[in-house]
Amino acid sequence: MVKKVVFLGMGGTIAGTAPSAGDNVGYTAAQVGVQQLLQAAPGVAAALGGHEALAEQVCQIDSKDLAYADWDALVKRLTHWLQKPEVAGVVVTHGTDTLEETAYLLSRAVPSGLLMHKPVVLTCAMRPASSQTPDGPGNLADAVAVTLCGRVHGVVVVCAGKVHSAVQVQKVHPYRVDAFDSGEAGPLGLVEEGRVRMLSGAPIAEVGLPAVDMGRLQAQGWPRVELVISHAGASGALVRALLTGPDAAVAALRGIVVAGTGNGTIHKDMERALEEAQQQGVRIVRTSRCAYGQVVGGSPSERPGSFATSTLSALKARIALMLEIAAQA
Repeated sequence: MVKKVVFLGMGGTIAGTAPSAGDNVGYTAAQVGVQQLLQAAPGVAAALGGHEALAEQVCQIDSKDLAYADWDALVKRLTHWLQKPEVAGVVVTHGTDTLEETAYLLSRAVPSGLLMHKPVVLTCAMRPASSQTPDGPGNLADAVAVTLCGRVHGVVVVCAGKVHSAVQVQKVHPYRVDAFDSGEAGPLGLVEEGRVRMLSGAPIAEVGLPAVDMGRLQAQGWPRVELVISHAGASGALVRALLTGPDAAVAALRGIVVAGTGNGTIHKDMERALEEAQQQGVRIVRTSRCAYGQVVGGSPSERPGSFATSTLSALKARIALMLEIAAQA
C-alpha cells in the first residue's frame, strides 16, 4: 500500500498574489489553490519520495478573517483523513496571522487517539506566491520532511526551517520570513537541507483535559469569550461595555481573558470591573502580556476568590477557556 500525505489548503499569504513580483506587502491573500502551490514547489516531490500527495481545499481565506466555521471544517477533514491507514500525515497550509491559534485549537480538538501516531504539520509563508523570492515552497518541502521523518506526531508548526509545538508557538514579527518563535522552550527541531534534526521530544496530545465535541460546539455555538489588555491608565470602561453588549443579536458574554502586565497584574480600575463581571457569572482568566515566560503563582497579591490563571499566551488562553466553558454547558 502506497502511503499518502494529505495537503489541506486554508489560504493565507502562502497562497497570496500581488501585481508586482517585487511587492511582498501589498498582496491579496488566498488566491492560489493548494494543488497549484504543490506544483510550484519542486522540493515537495523530492521530500515525498515514493509517497503519494493528495490535495484538498478546505477554505480559501485571509487568516485574519478566520471564523469558527473554518475551524469546524478543518477539524472535520483532519479527522476524516487521519483515520485512514494509508495516510502517513497531513500538511495544512495556513495564513500566519492566526496560525498559532489554529495550531493550539487542533491540538485540543482533533481526537487524541489520532494525534498519538500521526503528525499534523501546519506551514505558511511570509511572502506571497507571486514574490521574486517566495518562502512558501521551501516551507512546504520542509513540512513534508517533518511529516515523513518518523519522529513527529501531534500538531506542529514548520516555518523557516524550525519545528514548533502548537502550545508554544507565537508569531513574533510582522515581516521577516522567520516570524515564529517558541519562547523559552525553543523549537522542537530544525530542518536542514531536507533532513530533520529533533532537539526535543515530539509533542503529544494534551492529557487530563476534556475531549472536544466539535459537533456539539457547532450546534450550540462557540461561547463568547473576549480578550482585554491591562496597561497604564486602563479603566473598567471596556469591561463594562462588554458586559452590556451592543445589541440583542450578540451572544451573552461568557468569559474574559485579561493579558496582564508583568506577572499577570491588572490595573486596579480594570480589576474592579473584572470582579463585577465575575460576580455576574462571567469567567475571568488572567495571563501575562509578556512575550516570554508565564504567570508565576505565589504572589502576595493573590487571594481567595481572585481570578484563575493560565500559563498559556492570551490568545491560546482564550481558546482554552472557550473549550472549557463549552464542555461544561
